Amino acid sequence: MTSHPVGTAPSTDENAGRHHGEYKVPGGKLVVADFDVVDGALAHVSVSGDFFLEPDEALPEINRAITGLPVDTSAADIADAVTAALPEGTVLFGFSADAVAVTVRRALAKATGWADHHWNIIAPSVLPTHVNVALDEVLTEEVGAGRRNPTLRFWDWEEPSVVIGSFQSVRNELHPEGVARHGISVVRRISGGGAMFMEAGNCITYSLYLPQTLVDGISFADSYRFLDAWVMAALEKVGISAFYVPLNDIATEHGKIGGAAQKRLANGGMLHHVTMSYDIDAEKMVEVLRIGKEKLSDKGTRSAKKRVDPLRRQTGMARAEIVAAMMDVFAERYDATPSVLTDAELEAARRRVGAKFGTAEWLHRVP
Repeated sequence: MTSHPVGTAPSTDENAGRHHGEYKVPGGKLVVADFDVVDGALAHVSVSGDFFLEPDEALPEINRAITGLPVDTSAADIADAVTAALPEGTVLFGFSADAVAVTVRRALAKATGWADHHWNIIAPSVLPTHVNVALDEVLTEEVGAGRRNPTLRFWDWEEPSVVIGSFQSVRNELHPEGVARHGISVVRRISGGGAMFMEAGNCITYSLYLPQTLVDGISFADSYRFLDAWVMAALEKVGISAFYVPLNDIATEHGKIGGAAQKRLANGGMLHHVTMSYDIDAEKMVEVLRIGKEKLSDKGTRSAKKRVDPLRRQTGMARAEIVAAMMDVFAERYDATPSVLTDAELEAARRRVGAKFGTAEWLHRVP
């Protein structure tokens, strides 16, 4: 079922044959690496691309820095070797030492690109919020184990909910009176980040389940932009010019529209998910969530209600139309095909709710 990374080397012998790798820096330029592998080390290295580099003499120094490195050199060590070799005052524009490292790792098939995988898309279907959260863990495990293709899944739900980050405190994040008054279901997810206020139809939530090889050598901060480049294109398609506000907020000139969170598992699977506000009830949100002055201190606004600027107001489009546009762009960009949740996956998620996500122990693990 699961596709395997497409090797870029023309030979199956890792000690011989020309290797070729490419990496397009998010918001930057293309970096290309060509080299041979001789006796387990990189040889005849040639780095190229449409980037800018001053002085010219720095390019041979980059090639020399990589030449001789063992094939199992980590991305971080490749980047360090490139940085150490750069002449004083070198300017890299449109790329970086880290980008060179990613390109080399891709050429060795130790890092992968989007096209190296067969991607699936699961359309939204209404499920309890606890099950949606449990599915994120189950499907990430499945992708990491090679039992499922890398997958984009859109959530849907009916009950009003708050999904808090893995490390958030229940008492610090929620107003218990507001939770009780509005019948809010409170669930803790496996990823970090902030609380998600979710009523039926008020936001768009999707999860990406992927192998960590896709972000090999890419910093945690850069991985957010990298994994959401497709959704920026989808937003552009519906008339919204969006951008990332480090670390994990998605915004427009009118305000924040969403936020992302991630979790990397020991088996090599990775979860990246995003919630975007479509038609949020800001009055109710601040009755349910404690959004303090410290959280707002670097956001450039005095009011929590002004932090979020929903997609409905900015586009005038139905939520389903925006989701369809997102699915279309992802499918076109990555040649993704439709998929569905299997009975086994749903049953595993329901069992996980009973054993973990639906328990008081999990919810209150950070009181």
